[in-house]
Amino acid sequence: MYTLSYAWHGLFLQDLVDLKVPLTLYLVLAAVVYLLIGLLLTLAAHKAIELEFISLKGAFPMKTTMLGGVFGFFVFLLLFILGMSFTKNEVTHILADALWQMFEQGIGGLGVSLGIIYDLHQTFLEQERAD
Repeated sequence: MYTLSYAWHGLFLQDLVDLKVPLTLYLVLAAVVYLLIGLLLTLAAHKAIELEFISLKGAFPMKTTMLGGVFGFFVFLLLFILGMSFTKNEVTHILADALWQMFEQGIGGLGVSLGIIYDLHQTFLEQERAD
């Protein structure tokens, strides 16, 4: 998600040049924020599995991708309300930023699902070796 954010803002939109804080400080703070978002997304996915909102049978990666998209919408709303969004107050920019956040966090949700699948696979292999 951090790399996608940098690619979107730094390479594609090139709006990092408009920052009012030093770029290094922004990158460090963004890394911390994305670690927190990833942690919250991971905890939410585990809780959804525990409460059986998301089943490991079926389209598990797609469901966690959608969970990430919902997370992205809430991240967008929070940043927009706090005035921390990069967007100008034009409808097309606001819509593009909202869709991008949903896509970016959706990719994060997909990454979380792949991590859970890998962890479950490793646990299965360890149990097979123990038997």
